Amino acid sequence: MWIASWLLFALAILAWVVARQTSAVLAAAELGALRDERATEEARAAELLGRIREARSRRVLIPRAQALGLRLPSDSEIVILQTPSRQEPR
Repeated sequence: MWIASWLLFALAILAWVVARQTSAVLAAAELGALRDERATEEARAAELLGRIREARSRRVLIPRAQALGLRLPSDSEIVILQTPSRQEPR
């Protein structure tokens, strides 16, 4: 009787170990898939940021502005506003 109890106990422990190992393998596979997805999304974000930088460049904006009938202002027409600097409390 004791032998059967110990064998059942050992079998339960081994089943628990197998279940944990299976769970770990599945989690590792999911983690790998999520890492791949993150790398893809980061590459897409970098590509979009590059497109934004290009769209904001003078090379792109000046022809579009001229197509709309706009012109570049002369230096005397440009006013640069500065925000007041914060002074630390005394």
